[in-house]
Amino acid sequence: MRILASVFLLISFTGLTQKAHQHNNWSRSELGIMGGASYYIGDLNQKHFKNSNLAGQLMFRYNINSRLAFRSNFTYAFVEGYDNQSNRDVYKNRNLSFQSEIYELGAGMEITYFPFEIGNKRYRGTAYLLAELALAKIDPKTNFNGSLVELQPLGTEGQGTSASDRGKYSLVQLTVPIGVGFRLTLTDHIGLNGEYGIRFMFSDYLDDVHSNTYADQAAILAENGPLAAQLSNRSLDQSRNSMRGSAVSRDWYAFAGLGLTFRLGRKGSCPSAF
Repeated sequence: MRILASVFLLISFTGLTQKAHQHNNWSRSELGIMGGASYYIGDLNQKHFKNSNLAGQLMFRYNINSRLAFRSNFTYAFVEGYDNQSNRDVYKNRNLSFQSEIYELGAGMEITYFPFEIGNKRYRGTAYLLAELALAKIDPKTNFNGSLVELQPLGTEGQGTSASDRGKYSLVQLTVPIGVGFRLTLTDHIGLNGEYGIRFMFSDYLDDVHSNTYADQAAILAENGPLAAQLSNRSLDQSRNSMRGSAVSRDWYAFAGLGLTFRLGRKGSCPSAF
């Protein structure tokens, strides 16, 4: 009986060490790169994919098991919006414009529809859902007399002056990226990754436009200077009674990309179970 017990313990120990060897931190980890497009929805644009610009993403994925993965990524995006491209006269008269680079660092979880692992011959592809939290560095600018002007320091809606009860908004904003995508096996160590995700912001100042009405230009002129006063109201008729923005909804932006992911370690023999 002691011999049988010893054999059983030896087999069990061997099985555990083999399973540990099949999947370690390297074999669970992937690095990826995606290229694609970005755009924004807000006060200066309400159409999906309008004014799309080139964007890119670097990604790290740690596969907890075949259905769940931890994900972190760095995303570069460029967004812009122009009232003079609108079909509505009220927006054309408002005459605002902006552009901004976005540097985003996010982390969250992926849940796949099917079990998946790069190199798995049984499960060669799957769709997935992505949910993250991220910090985004923004810097809205506008073209004024042929030069790009940073808008946040100016306080174009009276921020930081007696014309408003608000301070100047932060250029680092919390966002919630939510996306859908797909993963496909190309080789034992390389996969194809496609994704579309939207970023809900906790700020309405990606485009530097928030308030429903225009702030007092005289106060902005006295406290923030002539450039701030000029850019606070660029409407063609210079009326203070028309709409500047919408304080009801917040800005958001989107990233759509396609790229490759590379598995860092040797593929295990039980990919569907991990």
